[in-house]
Amino acid sequence: MEPAVLGGKLASSLIAPLVKKLFVTGGPGAGLVDRPVRLDRLVSFRGERRTLGEREVRLLAGKLVAAALDSPGEPPFPRDETEAVADALAARLLALGDLDMDDVQAVRLGHGELAARLRRQAAGSADGLSTDARYFLDSATEWACLHVLEFFTRRSTFVARTLVAQTRGQAELIAKVDELIARVPRPDARDTAFERRYLPYVADRHNRITIYGIDLRDSPDRWPLEVAYLSLEATAGEEHAALPGEDAEPERTVRLPAEAALTTHDRVLLRGDAGSGKTTLVQWLAVTAARDGDRVPYVLPLRTLTRAGALPSPAAFLTAVGCPLTPPEGWAERVLGAGRGLVLVDGLDEIPAAERHRTRDWLLALIRAFPGNRWLLTSRPTAVRGDWLAAESFRERSLVPMREPDVATFVRRWHAAAEAPEFEVRLLDSLRTKRDLARLATNPLMCGLLCALHRERRGYLPTGRKELYDAALTMLLARRDRERGMEAVELSEEAQLELLQRLAYALVLSGRTEMAVETAEGIVERALPSVASAAGQGDAATVLRALVLRSGLLRRPGEGTLDFVHRTFQDYLGARYAVEEGHLDVIAGRAGDTQWEDVIRMAVAHARPGERAVLLQRLLAENTPRLTLLALACLEHATALDPAVRAEVEARAGTLIPPRSLEHARALAQAGALVLELLPGPQGLTDEQAHRVTVTASLLAESEPSGALAVLHRFREHPSLTVRRQLVGTWERFETRRYAVEVLDHLDRSGLFLTCQNPAQRSAVAVMRPWDQLRFDGPHAMADILACVPEPGMLRELLVAYNPELTDLAPLLGFGSLRRLTLRECPSARGLGRLSALRLESLTVYGSTDLEGLDELDSLRKLVIRQQLPGDRLTDSLPTGAPLRHLYLGREATTFTGLRGLSHWGTLEHLGLSNQRATASDWAEISRLPRLTSLQLHSAFLDHGQDALPVFPGVRSVQILESRPVDATGVAALFPHAEIELI
Repeated sequence: MEPAVLGGKLASSLIAPLVKKLFVTGGPGAGLVDRPVRLDRLVSFRGERRTLGEREVRLLAGKLVAAALDSPGEPPFPRDETEAVADALAARLLALGDLDMDDVQAVRLGHGELAARLRRQAAGSADGLSTDARYFLDSATEWACLHVLEFFTRRSTFVARTLVAQTRGQAELIAKVDELIARVPRPDARDTAFERRYLPYVADRHNRITIYGIDLRDSPDRWPLEVAYLSLEATAGEEHAALPGEDAEPERTVRLPAEAALTTHDRVLLRGDAGSGKTTLVQWLAVTAARDGDRVPYVLPLRTLTRAGALPSPAAFLTAVGCPLTPPEGWAERVLGAGRGLVLVDGLDEIPAAERHRTRDWLLALIRAFPGNRWLLTSRPTAVRGDWLAAESFRERSLVPMREPDVATFVRRWHAAAEAPEFEVRLLDSLRTKRDLARLATNPLMCGLLCALHRERRGYLPTGRKELYDAALTMLLARRDRERGMEAVELSEEAQLELLQRLAYALVLSGRTEMAVETAEGIVERALPSVASAAGQGDAATVLRALVLRSGLLRRPGEGTLDFVHRTFQDYLGARYAVEEGHLDVIAGRAGDTQWEDVIRMAVAHARPGERAVLLQRLLAENTPRLTLLALACLEHATALDPAVRAEVEARAGTLIPPRSLEHARALAQAGALVLELLPGPQGLTDEQAHRVTVTASLLAESEPSGALAVLHRFREHPSLTVRRQLVGTWERFETRRYAVEVLDHLDRSGLFLTCQNPAQRSAVAVMRPWDQLRFDGPHAMADILACVPEPGMLRELLVAYNPELTDLAPLLGFGSLRRLTLRECPSARGLGRLSALRLESLTVYGSTDLEGLDELDSLRKLVIRQQLPGDRLTDSLPTGAPLRHLYLGREATTFTGLRGLSHWGTLEHLGLSNQRATASDWAEISRLPRLTSLQLHSAFLDHGQDALPVFPGVRSVQILESRPVDATGVAALFPHAEIELI
């Protein structure tokens, strides 16, 4: 019987006077003198002013019970238990005198908790009573407590005592806050003042990039980053955290804006070919972070740091890169310690291989000492192995070649900056119609050179990479307008090339990309006697200064240092000098070093036919897959070559096909178009081999779309889900409608998502057979999504990602059969509650989506939340009526709620938790899940102390995300019947 129901049987006019008799009447004031006024001093049956005895209390209880029995309606319990119930109620009322609290504390407890205290104080009072009698007794106790608290609040001393209690509580809280402030010092005001100077300095220093060739016409050679920056794309294996008990999905290869690399993960290793824009991206991230003020950027070019010897500690970051500002002592450590840093480490490939282990140790020490910051490392694709930093949770991203729209955007911006609009349309036409030319325009460096050459030569362009570099060097070295009134030093093109290639070869041999000016002057000084046209122009310092000013290939990145404007020119000129000097043995001997790959390719391009044959045979003689594929890649540059040698290279490479791993597949694609002729299948291939073949062909789609399409066309009816996912994932590399018609529309749809990223792909979806699983990446209006699905009733699963235009979710009701929905980074999405009519079975949400209405989705069986939940308990926001079987809560989801209320969902079988903290109450909530069979936890979740944790005999599968050592014995004791996996 609820207290409100009981109240209907017991009028306040009866119970209030009875309860009032239990307490003595106090005088006015706060009751602060003599001694604290506890409840045992207020009750009328205790103390010096006793007016009731135990007998009188029992009479009061009897009157109250009798009144309930005599009220109209069915009696609340059998009448033969009247005396026993009255005795039990009297025992609980008498327990008021044993409570160690005052009236203010009692009111703060509330009537329910006060009744519970009385039940515990009078334990055993209800023994022997029937269920109805015990229910009545509990309800009567709560109703009496309601009137007890009402009586307290009407006492003349209550308000005064409440004010005193509040004043004391505030004073205690203030004292604790003062102590906390004393223990945790406030940020030094000097830090804030320094950052007001440092952030603008970073934004200004890195807000300039070179647009190659623009400076040929008396124009500035460095342009504002926001004008010249082109947002490129990076590919990534999309993280899919499989719920316990589910089969893990293969990684999906997805594209995302390169500058968004750190939005989904705090630790990223970015790979990209020479000239692909890695350093420009680093500059962009530094500038945007400095302007936004949310992170403090540190740009650390490794070529500069390693040249100085010992790698710097955080305190020496700014000094190591030549920043003239002096920070307050300990500033960098405070920034990193607070997790506010953005550490951009550029050029892992630009340091010698022998120093990379030392560099890795330096990075690991920093990362472990300062968790919570964001880290971006850049490297060429093959400089470090795939698992180089995988143990530290680094995710890999790879800059992809520019697509046709990217190239067109770059060309337009270049010609606008160069004020040469008359050449823009002609160049774009050439890039669209000449396949060999379009193959060169794959990154910003090559696009810039093509634009400059096209303008300089009035529309004539070379067709091969070597010819392009030769023409670019001629263009750059022959200009004369860079002297700007300075001391005239006449250096011919040949003289400049001779000196430059010696400098380049010295850098190549050292494995570095920077050298001291003194070292460069020494090289020039030794070369001057043999370079007649330069010998009479002055000393080595004068000639080197002129070379820096006039060639456009050298620059001074810092005081006392020298490097090439791009690594590509260094490798090209270094290879040219090595061939001229007959150093083929040196080149071949360094083939095992990935830093020399481009040098070897360019050496084959520069060498004579006989020298090429010798160099390629030396590569084959090493009998390693990488060098065999490198020899195959070199054939692109071998215009004239002994047919027998070419055949041997192709035959040896053929033994590597089909590729044996995904890494081999990517390496195979580096060999170029020739690989497409050698790719087998699908007949005779295992599913794994077929997948790797399609990966290779997909990677060649940018440069050889027709040949790659021909290979993938053969696999369109392949049954393997992994192969079909690869075919779907490479759609955007081809002409949209043609690929949809020739490949996608023939695929088996089962278990397969189709991803749409642009309007052309949406249009293609409308003409294909229906898909029951669709994904839309990027800004798509909901009306456009609905319009491109020809049969809305067929769609069962929908994933919408990175979509700021998604607002009202109500239109999704048009997909009447939709059962699984994922919303990723859709910050404007509203109206989850409106989807209750769809009877969704699965929902995944992460980013910053509005979760209002989530509690109305009572049909969910699976729920994944990777963003912060509102409220104090899980039951405040999650659907309490849903028969959840799978629940995954991301790292931030339980920031405010903890796991309070988790045990409400007794239907849970699979639970995944990414938060790294756990309390005893969290473990208690998990232990109250009767059907739980599989569990996924972070290793730090076990730090509570395994001896104090409950045992889970019903759990059969445990996955532990391992970021620190785990006590395997202790875990096995917690889950005695589970299969435990560390991942």
